[in-house]
Parts: sequence; structure tokens; C-alpha cells
Amino acid sequence: MQTTPLPAGLLSPLVVDLDGTLIKTDLLVESICGLLRKQPLAFFTLPIWLLKGRAHLKAEIARRIELDPTLLPYRTALLDYLHAEHDKGRPIVLATGSNERFAKQVADHLKLFDLVLASDASTNLSGQRKRARLVDHFGERGFDYAGNESRDLAVWSSARKAIVVNPNPRLLRDVARTGAEVESVFEDRGPSLSEYLGALRPRHWLKNILVLFPIFAAHLFIEPVLLARTLVVFLAFCCCASSGYLINDLFDLAADRHHPQKRLRPFASGRLPLAFALAMAPALVVLGCVLARLLSLLSLGILLLYFTLTLAYSLRLKRVVLLDVLVLASLYTLRIIGGGLAIAIWPSVWLVGFSLFLFTSLAFVKRYAELVLMRGVEGGHAMARSYELSDAELLASKGTACGYAAVLVLALYIASGAVKALYSRHQVMWFVCPLLLYWVGYLWLVAHRGEMYHDPLVFALHDRTSRILILLMLATVLLAI
Repeated sequence: MQTTPLPAGLLSPLVVDLDGTLIKTDLLVESICGLLRKQPLAFFTLPIWLLKGRAHLKAEIARRIELDPTLLPYRTALLDYLHAEHDKGRPIVLATGSNERFAKQVADHLKLFDLVLASDASTNLSGQRKRARLVDHFGERGFDYAGNESRDLAVWSSARKAIVVNPNPRLLRDVARTGAEVESVFEDRGPSLSEYLGALRPRHWLKNILVLFPIFAAHLFIEPVLLARTLVVFLAFCCCASSGYLINDLFDLAADRHHPQKRLRPFASGRLPLAFALAMAPALVVLGCVLARLLSLLSLGILLLYFTLTLAYSLRLKRVVLLDVLVLASLYTLRIIGGGLAIAIWPSVWLVGFSLFLFTSLAFVKRYAELVLMRGVEGGHAMARSYELSDAELLASKGTACGYAAVLVLALYIASGAVKALYSRHQVMWFVCPLLLYWVGYLWLVAHRGEMYHDPLVFALHDRTSRILILLMLATVLLAI
């Protein structure tokens, strides 16, 4: 790439790495995820590019992906330090293994660097190659270097002073052995165990309670063997759900950083390393499949269908208007079907119909609430996924209609002969209908007021009014048995 030489006579330029040092993330991983989100079939092209070298891989990806440098998670303490040094007249150099296109965009945004050195289509500027390039520019021990990982040890071996970012004790010892004087250490508070667990979205595991519907509807919840099998399928869905959330977070990094709440998610904010998601996502899928296979091949098939739909939703379907809502509703319904198969009972048409209408309504609530929230951020031009603000009224009408259709299906079920065979006091079941009508209307009212910041089911389990209504409905059903 074209670079501008530093003014002659200036000593000890400060050279800064980008990935993991100036920013808390890795642009290669982010750009691969962004590419796969746009072009899923590129998954099969990546190995071909890699055979020609990491530099070629980075260049091909950079040609296809747009980077928004304004939203990257910068290390503010280090950035303040660089600005202070720049104000003193010290030359600041960006030297990174990321592709030159991305490096130039970051440099243009920060307006801080006197020189930018980065990978091009033929040279991957990291490790020994970076060291050689810097020595060629500034001479042995002619520069200070800020880095964050073991690959930077080669550069520190030729640096005058070392600025170490977020190191572990071993890295600090290794830096000292290179002969470079450690000038500064910038440490962020490391992520806690609760933050790692939080990335798995355990609160969303509550949605998997839906697998209990069949055993509850069939009045078999006092059978210990069947309860154990239901617990196994619950754990299997939890594993696959968490894997899906990790994959979704990787694909949605750029979009999440535009969102007022989602920008605080652990990967979008840079609090957790992307490597955690890359390792945990496949491990959780394998564990979930093993658990489902313990039950039956059919249970494994339903789980794989659930995960495939989740993956398709993350890659493409969530940006297809209306289809995204139907997929979300189907994911809820598949949990119920999975719970039924675990106890060798296929859910009744009443239960499947009721769940499809109810969860379609909740999916519409989710999209409507996102639009209302984004209206407060972007005004009249707000968008959520592929929905425009002008779609809000249509979403509300469709969603409320589906919610009331669920109540109608429930009423028809109560009036049928099936309920009389299962419930000795079947007339009591009619009290569920007004409670459900109230709850559906309440959720839509909260969303309309812009007060629903979470998935509707997660919101319901944390909202006092919703909890009371759900408990009243459960108590009514138990009383009717």
C-alpha cells in the first residue's frame, strides 16, 4: 500500500498493533463472519483462498466486506495515551496483520497515525515479517511497540520499549526476556465466569421449558422416567440454543453495535474473545446431539432440524420479512414436539395449532418492539432487521390477530370432547381464556410503549404482571384436573 515516510530526525516512533491491541476484537474473524452472513456458500471458498496464504485470504475477504471503523470496540485508555503522545509531536505508526484496506479505514477514522503498515495481497504482516518491516523503517531498537500477544514477541525483540496490552504473567516474563524495556502496561478487567456463562444466554434456556408442555398436557408429570427423559431433551435444546446464540452473535457483530442495548453484548463490546464463541458453538452442538441420541433417532432428527433452522435464521432468514416471524414461531413449536417425542407422545393438533398461533404473535411482538426501540435511536428512518418503521402498524395488527386466534383455538379445545376426558372439572378451564386474552393484550401494550427490551418470553418470566398471569393460568389448569 502507499505509505508516507515519517519526517526525518524524529526518534522513537510509537508503533501500535491493531487486532487485540488498539481494538478488543479480531478483524479477520469478524470479516469472515460478516462474509458468511452475506454469502454462506463462501464457507467452501475460504479453504481455497487459504491455500494461497493468509495474506491472500485476508485480501479476498476485505474486497467483499465493508468495515465501519466508528463502531469498533477501541481500548479507550490506550487510545487516550496515543492521543497524548501524538500531541507531544511523537510519530504514531499503525502496524497490523489486518488487510491494508481495513487498516486505512481505521486510520482515516482516528486521524492519529503518521504511517500505516499492513498486510497486502502477497504479504501477511505479522510476527517476523512485521519485525523486519519495522527494522527496515526505523532500525534495530529504533522504535517502541504496543502489542498484546505472543506473536508480538518477535517485534518486541527489536523494539526499544514495550507497551503491553492486557497481558498474562507469562507474556510479561517473555517480553522482559526480549530485551525491550516494558514502559507501560494497559490492563482491562478480565471477563468473569458469569460473563462467559452470560454469553450462552442461560436466561433464554427458560424458553426450553416448552418441552414440558406435552408431559404436562398428558398429565404424566408424576412419572419419574418420563420426567428424566424430558430433562434430557431440555438439556439438549439448551445446548443447541446456546450454540445458536453464539453463532448469531458472531454474525451480528456490526448490527448489534448499532443497537442501543445489543451493543453491550459481550462479543459486540469486545468483553469476550471471539475465540470463545468459535470453540464453544460446535462443542455445544455435539453435546446436544449426543443427549438427543440417548433418547431416540427421531429426537435427534428434531433437534438437528431445530439447529438447522436456527442456523438458517442467523445466516439469512431473519432478514426476510414475515418469513423470519414464521421461523421463530416454528422454533418454539419444535421444542414442544421434541418434548412430546421424548416421552413417545406426538403432540395433539390442538396443542400444535395453539402454539403456532401464540408464538407467531410473540414473534411479531419481538419485531414490533425492536422497531419501537430503534425509532428512539434513528427517528423516522428507523429499521429493525428488514422492517421499516411504517411496517409497525401492520406488524401489530397481524400479531394481535395471531394472539387472539390462539385464544380461539384454546376455546375450541375446551369445548371439544377431548378436554372432558382429561379434566374432571373441565368447566374451570374456561377461566384460562380471559387470562390469556389479558396477557396477549398486555404484552402488546408494553411493546407499544417501548418498554420491552428483551425477547417476549424472557420479558414475561421477569415481568411481575406476566408472572402472575402465567401462574394463575397454571393454577386454573391444575384445579381443572
